[in-house]
Amino acid sequence: MPEIAPERRRSHGFAARWRWLPGNVRGAVWMLAAALFFSVMLALIKLVGRHLPVSQVLLLRQMVMFVTVLPVIIAHFPENMITHRPWLHAGRVLCALTAMYCGFTAVVHIPLADATAISFAKAFFITIFAIIFLGETVGIRRWMATIVGFIGVLVMLKPTGGGLNIYGLLALIGAAAASLVMISIRVLTRTERSITILTYQAVFVGVVILPFALWQWVTPTLYELALVVGIGVVSVGGQMCNINAYKAGEATVVSSLDFSRLLWATLIGLVLFDQLPGWQTWAGASLVVSAALYTLIREARRGRRLNH
Repeated sequence: MPEIAPERRRSHGFAARWRWLPGNVRGAVWMLAAALFFSVMLALIKLVGRHLPVSQVLLLRQMVMFVTVLPVIIAHFPENMITHRPWLHAGRVLCALTAMYCGFTAVVHIPLADATAISFAKAFFITIFAIIFLGETVGIRRWMATIVGFIGVLVMLKPTGGGLNIYGLLALIGAAAASLVMISIRVLTRTERSITILTYQAVFVGVVILPFALWQWVTPTLYELALVVGIGVVSVGGQMCNINAYKAGEATVVSSLDFSRLLWATLIGLVLFDQLPGWQTWAGASLVVSAALYTLIREARRGRRLNH
């Protein structure tokens, strides 16, 4: 019998140990990796956003991601273009663009940790928009958690008492738009296939941002192009880790570790940009994360009760 190379033995040994780990542990590792990828993406956006307009960064990033998913789109064409809700797809694309444009602009101008902490307000906007657009009912405890979360956001937006931070406000608008994207996906999945939702997002985000990017176009250097390609690559890596996290572990456990993005953002901000969040950011973020975790855990328990 031929002898197995030591490298292959180690590889098989690691794979076997990984499979034997509890699902929640594997999901947690994947989510921590996803949080790191997304934090690196924001750092790259901050670096390249000093030299290129945000609209151009958005377009180039979208082109990289489009090329990544193009084989899947082609494999399902033209069936993936058939839709029962074209206007809802259009609204989702506009909300996604708004979320990315506002979020990226905020990242360029404020510390990574601040932008990341404010983005967690998405959970509270989802609560409000789910009532408006989905007709969901919300109890007093969830309302209280939402109010506490928004108080935390206000603490972060007005740290000095000298008026609202305009770029922090942009980050908040981005969080609101991102929550509308999530709501639209929940509605679209009732009648649309996942590949159709993916196709419209991949194609039309680039189409809409194209004229704005061309209007503000700045010829990028090789270094800047490398940063943009890196943004696209780590975006795809983060999404793949995210998918694997939810496949491996329970949603409640996995989702709670998404807040590790704040720790990654703080570390990267310190190393690359010599930026540390102030006490206002930590105080506000503590309220936001606590309220979001409470909402997450409470909804998970409620879901389990309804299923039994």
